[in-house]
Amino acid sequence: MSLQEKVMTEMKNAMKTKDSVGLESLRAIKSALLLAQTEKGASGGIKEADELKILQKLVKQRKDSASIYQEQGRSDLAEPELAQAAVIEKFLPKQLGREEIEGVVLEVISQTGAEGMKDMGKVMGLVTKKLAGQADGKTISAIVREKLSS
Repeated sequence: MSLQEKVMTEMKNAMKTKDSVGLESLRAIKSALLLAQTEKGASGGIKEADELKILQKLVKQRKDSASIYQEQGRSDLAEPELAQAAVIEKFLPKQLGREEIEGVVLEVISQTGAEGMKDMGKVMGLVTKKLAGQADGKTISAIVREKLSS
């Protein structure tokens, strides 16, 4: 079952149960997928890797918005954003913990023979490809920087 089919099924369930937060989140996913499919140069289909990137972007947007709202003391606005992020995260693969990410980073560093910050781009590219959808870029970047600078 494709991501779009899963989203449509969940939308029907959300409508039946009158889950407004879930419905709003699912509509955002559907909209983002449709935009990606109809972009200039798109062949009408979306690769699974691109679907994961879209979902990660949607989650990141909501978490960023929530943190801004919390900084401004507006928890009434932050809570729906976090709830939407949780709904969207259901469609992402299980996120890896810091230790698991560090293991992959160290493995890639030893395979490539990376030494120092000059090789960060090479390491980042390989690690990001290996962990597609399982870890956010910010965390990966922090770990790679930490390992290469020591």
